Amino acid sequence: MYKLVALSLLLVFTGCTTVPAPVMGILYTDVKFPSDAPNSAKVVEKKGEACATTILGLVATGDASLASAAAEAKITQITAVDYHSTNILMLYGKFCTIVRGE
Repeated sequence: MYKLVALSLLLVFTGCTTVPAPVMGILYTDVKFPSDAPNSAKVVEKKGEACATTILGLVATGDASLASAAAEAKITQITAVDYHSTNILMLYGKFCTIVRGE
């Protein structure tokens, strides 16, 4: 019985629900990181975000693509791309793509 409980806990806490991030915490992750440096010559007003989520690593939904993030803010020319990862106890994960542009 104890072996079954230990095995179940091991499976839950071994990263079944991980999202890309430059650093990862086992209990909690909330990290923003860039993909491309912004074009500093232009002031960018528009910002779009698109996210995907996962629960227990069993169900994953969403569209975190560049196209979806750009469409959300009606951006036709992307000048910067950033990402945001959230992970709670490796039970719930969220990955967002954030674009800026014109």
